[in-house]
Amino acid sequence: MTTRLSLFDSPLFLGFDQFERTLDRVRKSTSEGYPPYNIEQIGEHGLRITLAVAGFSLNDLDIQLEQNQLAIRGKQEDDATRTYLHRGIAARQFQRSFVLADGIEVLGASLDNGLLHIDMKRVEPEVTARKIVITAPGHVDTLKINDANA
Repeated sequence: MTTRLSLFDSPLFLGFDQFERTLDRVRKSTSEGYPPYNIEQIGEHGLRITLAVAGFSLNDLDIQLEQNQLAIRGKQEDDATRTYLHRGIAARQFQRSFVLADGIEVLGASLDNGLLHIDMKRVEPEVTARKIVITAPGHVDTLKINDANA
């Protein structure tokens, strides 16, 4: 039996199970190096992911954002009407995933000269603090009073 150690095994990290599963998925999906990509800082709050997807058309590409995971898929179909004397460029498919931090908003995507650009911006979250009421036996439970009025 193999035991896998993780940073999130610490009792100080409560509720990070989903985050760890997402990291495992990303680790598996990035093992293949295709397609190559760049991540750029654009201005103060802008980000851009650029993937080299030469040979893929708009209809061959799909981008989905689910929770904080951005998934880019490409699938080319073989053209059965062509006869190749030499075939060095194969029809292929790929899936590339990126985990986005909280506060990253995807603005849009464009395909230009074989490069797929996905533009994003970082939205600064409002800093909020909340007071946690401490109760003791024999004292009025203010949390229950507040919940009863809701």
